[in-house]
Amino acid sequence: MTTQPPPQDTSAAQETSTDESQTPSMGRLVGVDLARALAVFGMYVVHLGPSATNAEGVGAWVHHVAEGRSSALFATLAGFSLMLIAGRLEPKTGLAGRQAKARIAIRAVILLALGTVMAMAYGGVVILAFYGLYFLLALPLVRLSAKALAITAAGLAVGMPLLAFTLRSLLTEDVSAALKAYDPLDHIGGIGVLDLLLTGFYPAIPWMAFVVSGMALGRLDLSSSTVRRKLAVFGPVLAVFAYGTSWLLSQLIDGVREAAEMQSAAGPGSGPKDIGSVGDMMPPNAIGSAWSLLTSGPHSGMPFDIIGCVGVAITVIVGAMAALDRLPVLRRLAAPMIAVGTMSLTAYVGHFVLSSQMSGPSGSSEATVTAGSESQASWLPVIVFVLGAMAFAWIWSRFFRRGPLEHLLNLATKPAKFIR
Repeated sequence: MTTQPPPQDTSAAQETSTDESQTPSMGRLVGVDLARALAVFGMYVVHLGPSATNAEGVGAWVHHVAEGRSSALFATLAGFSLMLIAGRLEPKTGLAGRQAKARIAIRAVILLALGTVMAMAYGGVVILAFYGLYFLLALPLVRLSAKALAITAAGLAVGMPLLAFTLRSLLTEDVSAALKAYDPLDHIGGIGVLDLLLTGFYPAIPWMAFVVSGMALGRLDLSSSTVRRKLAVFGPVLAVFAYGTSWLLSQLIDGVREAAEMQSAAGPGSGPKDIGSVGDMMPPNAIGSAWSLLTSGPHSGMPFDIIGCVGVAITVIVGAMAALDRLPVLRRLAAPMIAVGTMSLTAYVGHFVLSSQMSGPSGSSEATVTAGSESQASWLPVIVFVLGAMAFAWIWSRFFRRGPLEHLLNLATKPAKFIR
């Protein structure tokens, strides 16, 4: 039995498989499933594996690569999935377009509700509520061309982190408390509108750049070898530029800070005057405030972090597509991983639920998933969950077209067909 066409963020492609079957090379879409599985496994690494301080050798490198980038890849794939609903190469219009928007809106509301409920048990690390907001914010953009979406994504990647930084700097504890006091989402799950937009793990203001980048990818003709070659160059170049520039600037900042500290320790009037003048130009808390805009750390939400993660996401998606197209044997070997990608919502939710059950009656669900890795150095939980997810997904896909939660989500969107 062959692997089914990929779902939307949680499994959208299955609803639009008839549209996608008219385009050549289904292998490229199976590559999206493979990329989606890699994103899920990356979050397993971050949530269940040793922390960065406990990991060593290759494990430390794996954790470093996965942290922040796996969830960013997941968000980018969400944007790609939106195009599977709204129309891949050409946006759906008329009745089909209205029904597609209704399906997206229903999915958004369900994910927002599911994420809010899960946040009650597992805290703000759950991305699903953020996903729901991403979908709602992306609705006005689903009919844009690939070029318009790419330009929009570039503007968001540069501008939204600056906006988020400014808003956070102006946000006082009193204002934050006042906003949360009237926020029903915050009262229910502890993750309110302010968290979803600005202060959470995956805030929409800077993170929409990932979603719109995925939308732009989804609207490109990825069956074209020319397009894929350009993306295969563009993705790595983007990542190297972002992380490389951030690193160089950090070295410069460290040098300036050390020079300023040396001048301060030496006292006024001593040492070279040019060093003192550099220190004078820097505001007292510059290193910890505005200078942080130049960093690229995971989940920092700064421009270089966003741009670098977009580059990594493009590289992984295009690389997965190319690998499966060029190496048919790899497609057979990777079938269990591809199956996980077709039911990523089930695999994602499942790792929260099962890990909390494995912690025992007295274990804390949130601690198990987010902070439990701080106290252990074993990779066994990650290995068990990765192998378990692949075994379950592969067996399930032998008998069913969609994953369990994907099937329920698909049923929930059926009323969209009554839109006129």
